[in-house]
Amino acid sequence: AIAQGWSILSGVAGDRTDQVLDAVDRYLVDERAGMIRLLTPPFDVTDHDPGYIKGYLPGVRENGGQYTHGVLWAVRAFAEGGRPGRALDLLRMILPVNHTRSQAAADRYKTEPFAVAADVYSVEPHVGRGGWTWYTGSAGWMWRVAVESVLGLRREADALVLTPRVPDDWDGYTLRYRTDSRGTVYVVQVVRDGPGGATSAEADGVGAPVEGGTARIPLVSDGAAHAVTVRLGGAPG
Repeated sequence: AIAQGWSILSGVAGDRTDQVLDAVDRYLVDERAGMIRLLTPPFDVTDHDPGYIKGYLPGVRENGGQYTHGVLWAVRAFAEGGRPGRALDLLRMILPVNHTRSQAAADRYKTEPFAVAADVYSVEPHVGRGGWTWYTGSAGWMWRVAVESVLGLRREADALVLTPRVPDDWDGYTLRYRTDSRGTVYVVQVVRDGPGGATSAEADGVGAPVEGGTARIPLVSDGAAHAVTVRLGGAPG
């Protein structure tokens, strides 16, 4: 999943992006267990030694389990590779709370619904069982994939950069972003006018530049609230 995701995010995949994403969906996504495998099949009896990951049992952690830090790069690749609806489906699927929607699911997952698990087992009799929680950087990556790759919000030194990659059936969304210790707040409303990315934007009633589906909102630091509107899929502003 890391290799496939990186090949798209780095641009290496090129015109094979759809082929790569199709392969991730076909071989690594397990809808029944609600997980995405890092690789498949896991290493067990092999002529060549792949290194330390073979020290884990097949289907555990990096050896064919859901290694959450890595598979989030695959989710990011779906969002940034032109499949935002699928990216959102996969992100929802691996949210820890969605592993505990029923007693049977909670009994299988066996860990907290409020903390991201570093790994999820993929081989019977423990398919869908969560591994290490709290001790993982994947919680931060899950947040970044949701905010940066799906909602499309990034911060640069002097601008908010918005590249929303949300499904075409979303009417839009609203977010509040405090930019400094003075309490400056940007209230961003994203409005869906049609299919596609950002086509126009304004901040406090003044037009802001949009190029290639990305809006750039100049930042000020004045302790006040500022209203931003970004429109998706309409006529360019």
